[in-house]
Amino acid sequence: MTHPSRRRFLAQTASQAAVLATASVAGWRWSWASERPIRILVGFPPGGGTDVIARLLQEPLSQRLGRTVIIENKPGAGGQIAAQLLKSSPADGTTLFLTHDHSISILPQVVRHAGFDPEQDFTPMGGFASFVNTFAVSGMHPAKTFEEYLQWVRKDAEGRSAVGIPAPASTPEFLVKQLAQRYQLDLISAPYKGSGPMIGDMLGRQIEAGIGSVQDFVNYHKEGKVRVLAVLGGKRQPLLPEVPTFAELGMKGLEDMPYYGIYAPKGVPAAFQQRFAHALADSVQEPHIREQLEAIGLVVDPMTPAQLHQRERDYTAVWKRIIVESGFQPQ
Repeated sequence: MTHPSRRRFLAQTASQAAVLATASVAGWRWSWASERPIRILVGFPPGGGTDVIARLLQEPLSQRLGRTVIIENKPGAGGQIAAQLLKSSPADGTTLFLTHDHSISILPQVVRHAGFDPEQDFTPMGGFASFVNTFAVSGMHPAKTFEEYLQWVRKDAEGRSAVGIPAPASTPEFLVKQLAQRYQLDLISAPYKGSGPMIGDMLGRQIEAGIGSVQDFVNYHKEGKVRVLAVLGGKRQPLLPEVPTFAELGMKGLEDMPYYGIYAPKGVPAAFQQRFAHALADSVQEPHIREQLEAIGLVVDPMTPAQLHQRERDYTAVWKRIIVESGFQPQ
């Protein structure tokens, strides 16, 4: 018969061996993963604003991390498909998700079964920019100001008109609801699969107006193909100094700015999280990268993982109030 102390010794030894074996396997997995390419998921189609941003960051991130970085578009459902894919990916640093506020702060509030919970399923890796949404009309539209657009809806469109939005149940949709209520108009959200298709219809005047980010519209605005009539945010945008804010037009409460960040599956190694956050901050502050990001309407705003997490929580709270007040029911 084995003595009790002998049994305890054998049990402790077996337990320690199991811990060492697990650590060894985990270390091997991380070492193996660190040699593989990093794929960054984008939940919107190629050519859209988010895709352009991801491809601007692709090379500087690759250089700083010493890893090949691949951009992989997984469009659909306003980023929901990409978010679900991130959740199901291994937490080894090989799969990340570059996205803006909609996928993280809005989708979980407006979709009954989103299939992911950012708090439970994702690890913030770092934020890098803020931006504002804008209201624009086709370049062929007669309205030159937001007030002229409102007059056009009342008179020429008999009080009813469609406004394009890049995704259903997005902040642009709730902005349409607020505009309709504020100005007592029958404005209808027309959802698209990304800003690219929406702008395509605006260029041909298949739809009269649309809401999208500065980076979606700025070049078309400069070319006269669309006309930005108002911007959200607390101040006018450097790229559109002639365009008033909604606050200037008398509509308060839309000053909070959306954000861009990068996320990993929950449980990614802390060492990689910190290394990636530094690489991201350094990348967006490279003069030529910063210049290109600002040229498409972003405010370069590096955030640590903790700062991105707090920004996400604050923004979610603001839009939760707006969504509840709108009477919207999760689909």
